[in-house]
Amino acid sequence: MKRLAPLCVAVAASVRLGGEAAPVPEVVIRDAFGGREGSLVIIDCASGATTTFGPRFAAERVAPCSTFKIWNALIGLETGIISRPDQPFYEWDGQERPIADWNKDLTLGEAFRASCVPAFQALARKISPERMRDWIAKIEYGDRDISAGVDVFWLPSGNRKTILISPAEQAQLMYRLVTGSLPFSSASRAVLKDLMTARQTEKGTLFGKTGSGADGRGRYVLGWYVGHVQSGGDARAFACEVRGEDVTGKDARAIVETLLERQGFL
Repeated sequence: MKRLAPLCVAVAASVRLGGEAAPVPEVVIRDAFGGREGSLVIIDCASGATTTFGPRFAAERVAPCSTFKIWNALIGLETGIISRPDQPFYEWDGQERPIADWNKDLTLGEAFRASCVPAFQALARKISPERMRDWIAKIEYGDRDISAGVDVFWLPSGNRKTILISPAEQAQLMYRLVTGSLPFSSASRAVLKDLMTARQTEKGTLFGKTGSGADGRGRYVLGWYVGHVQSGGDARAFACEVRGEDVTGKDARAIVETLLERQGFL
């Protein structure tokens, strides 16, 4: 397994902790990754200071997997197809799928937390290829390629090309969302915030979405965790991508949580 590239910091050499500058020690991030390949990009939403670990991987575009549900949900909210977390959203078709939580009717919030692929495929079809393409271009999402099909373009597969986006781009989009510089209404952002709420402590609140990608033989080899943390009145956007055998979004989330805990954000 290759070692991660060293820490690279742009704009400023630290993120803020409790209103004061505090470095993110490289050893802390290395320990969290446990020798696995990948990257972590953190952006201080007040100053724009960006900390990048594993810059080579941070710049490389890969499939977003289920992290695209963040934007699928926002576009659905903006187009009026969905409106609130507790609304009936997914009517199970009776087909048994390997994830038990997908085999029942779900509200929007339940479907988001279960990362229910068929539910969000149905939402994408309702949005339509034309509106989806327009929104993808408007927010400048990755390489903007949805040619694989409106209900599959974010899902890795050996026989089609997905839309591609880098961790740096994912973090930048989340930064723009948190700071209100993307064309989404405050009402849509509020619903998404509810959907993405992952953990609350006395020190802060974590908002995020995992994503997992498999290789041609069905083995998980890619994990994402994208979101932001609010702590001490400040917000930090992040994107974490990790690669390796049997790696999933749960591993990426664990890396982020470990780092945030050690830095006192959670």
